[in-house]
Amino acid sequence: MNRDTSAVFGWRTSSYSVNGGGQCVEAGPFLNEPQRFAVRDSTQRDLGYLSFPSPEWSALLRSAAR
Repeated sequence: MNRDTSAVFGWRTSSYSVNGGGQCVEAGPFLNEPQRFAVRDSTQRDLGYLSFPSPEWSALLRSAAR
């Protein structure tokens, strides 16, 4: 879990989040390093995030879509 507060992200909240209440996950690219993606718990943002290189993130999304 990374807590680097200097990183800048293009966070997007999951469309499954209840009424936009943020009770799900947020994911997005590092804006200064777009080949990496991050994901975090939208209810506990201060706990940090997990980061993934683009190929691994793409593989995760393909697998989740099945």
